[in-house]
Amino acid sequence: MIWATWWAWVAAGFVLGILEVAVPGFIFLGFAIGAVVTGGLIWAGVLGANLPFLLLVFALASLAGWVALRQLFGVRKGQVKIWDRDIND
Repeated sequence: MIWATWWAWVAAGFVLGILEVAVPGFIFLGFAIGAVVTGGLIWAGVLGANLPFLLLVFALASLAGWVALRQLFGVRKGQVKIWDRDIND
């Protein structure tokens, strides 16, 4: 049961973090945060080996990480991109 080992979740988080560097846009970074948080909770003994519950915790932690990243690095309210020239000019 590889999903019940903490290091597998943390390793998956690091792989997703490296993938985020290759494909920027805050797509994989939320999932990486969720995987590392899930691995940390398994390591701390808070979570067991119940796969559906682990996936739920992973999904919620990923969503929370994505929302936090969006608040920190996302488009600010009132900020608008103004295009002053056309790419074809």
